[in-house]
Amino acid sequence: MMRNIIILTCGFLATVAFGQQEPQFSQYNRNPYLVNPGAAGAYDFADITMGGRMQWAGFANAPMTTYLYGSTALPQKDKARYYPKRSTKRGPIRQSKRGVGGLKHAFGGYVFADQYGAFRQIKLAGTYAIHIPLSRSLNLSFGVDLGLSNRAFLEDRAQTLNILTGVGNDDTYAQYTTSVSDYTMDVGAGLYLYSEDFYVGLSADQLTGDLVRFGLGTVDFDPKMHYRAIAGYNFSTNNDITITPNALVKYVLYTPISVEGGVQVAFKDRFWMAASYRSSKTIIGMAGFNINHLLKISYSFDFSTSEVRNYNVGGHELVLGIML
Repeated sequence: MMRNIIILTCGFLATVAFGQQEPQFSQYNRNPYLVNPGAAGAYDFADITMGGRMQWAGFANAPMTTYLYGSTALPQKDKARYYPKRSTKRGPIRQSKRGVGGLKHAFGGYVFADQYGAFRQIKLAGTYAIHIPLSRSLNLSFGVDLGLSNRAFLEDRAQTLNILTGVGNDDTYAQYTTSVSDYTMDVGAGLYLYSEDFYVGLSADQLTGDLVRFGLGTVDFDPKMHYRAIAGYNFSTNNDITITPNALVKYVLYTPISVEGGVQVAFKDRFWMAASYRSSKTIIGMAGFNINHLLKISYSFDFSTSEVRNYNVGGHELVLGIML
């Protein structure tokens, strides 16, 4: 039994190390900037958000991610707005809408630390996005990320073959222990088409791979291009309930396509609940609310329907945000 658990754990951590070079997020519908740089500055507020995520809680050295990001659009004079914005009054606490009808220049930035098995990545990046109005109710934005990633091997978290068998040396382990750390320049880009009621986005990350690489590393961590597509649509009812079906598709070369789809239900844009399903046989439940005009909080739980559920207690993601 112990042998099976060791094999299962090593297999899953190896899969994550190859197939999940970038962090995975469950709450992308509420935080699209996490998966598409074109979404920076789309909302009518400056967004500062921090979050923490734990996958496969219960596994030793399971993937863990912490992140902090912020984005905002620069203030625009009225004459720069192609389609004058309709006046609004300050009413009940609500989630601000995506701002459309005007040319916008937006800036953002983020930092995250992602640990998976015996590997760790720390990334710092800045974003610029331009939002072009196609009509009074429709904008198209293009965003670019420029960042620096540090990837490292955590020697104390590795279990080598010679420790298990007592025979010979592990040459791969020896190579990684002399690697120390590796730095690469990361470039990402995204298109984001949106109105107040829907969004569609395409993005790609790690476009330059390890073309610009430096540091003390002797091992090629081989960063792959990551492609993402997102979409969502708001169906509003007469009783202040908004239903939003949404989807996320991810693809990395030589790995299976990951598909996630779900539905969010929001009441007066202040309270919301959601459920989604990921093609890795994972069911996700989410809930959140705006505490006041400034603060928001949300939580999601990932439950695996595969045999992995026998060895872990699910995944957790907690998000706190400030809306200025």
